Amino acid sequence: MSFWDGLWRGRSMDFESGSAASNSIELTKRNPTVSLSKQGAATGNLRVNLSWQMRPSDFMGKQRSSGSLLRHPFKLFQPDVVQAHTQGVVNVDLDIGCLYELTDGAKGVVQPLGSFFGSLNAPPYVQLSGDDRFGSPSGETIYVNLDHRESIKRLLVFAYIYDQTPAFDRTHAKVTLYPSNGPRVEIDLDERQPQARSCAVVSIENVKDELIVRREVKFVYGFQAELDRLYGWGLQWGRGYKTKVG
Repeated sequence: MSFWDGLWRGRSMDFESGSAASNSIELTKRNPTVSLSKQGAATGNLRVNLSWQMRPSDFMGKQRSSGSLLRHPFKLFQPDVVQAHTQGVVNVDLDIGCLYELTDGAKGVVQPLGSFFGSLNAPPYVQLSGDDRFGSPSGETIYVNLDHRESIKRLLVFAYIYDQTPAFDRTHAKVTLYPSNGPRVEIDLDERQPQARSCAVVSIENVKDELIVRREVKFVYGFQAELDRLYGWGLQWGRGYKTKVG
């Protein structure tokens, strides 16, 4: 059967849609939680990835012309999306961070700002892979060592825009959790909050030895200190800067 047969005869087409077919679980307002323990995914290294895209019309006013569609009819079905984690495309530096609280009472943050990159095999058992300022398909990633889950009380993964114009409303930002076993967990930052600078995306909490992942997606107009107050972390915050890149 050709593509056109399936299109014009109304036959169903198979696309990945965040279901069992694509081996993923999408957390939504209606279904906000999942248990990593019940998924058999509470061991090994949990990879937490932040990625995003932008519509080219948001920054270039690019439109498909009728002549182009006549020459290339399949472009009608191709989403015209450009990676936005690229300095030459859009001036946005979107970072991932993680507030942590351990069972011994230790609290802190893992983030690019201030070079708090954490540690994977020592407390806090949370580590940032690096600060990607110029863009790559892999985005930014935090790793959590779940083999030390008994030492972890709660984590809050957040995203923030560093020192640039707020642009959450124009990004297709997504945080994806990749456990060592079982389906990945996806959280879309799909609410339009044009003035927000930070977003609490997802929490991971140890509840009676069960690791519960909860969708948060709460936008704030400030930065880490405001997220801290919202979730009661109780840390002391000051203005931070990144080193310049030549």
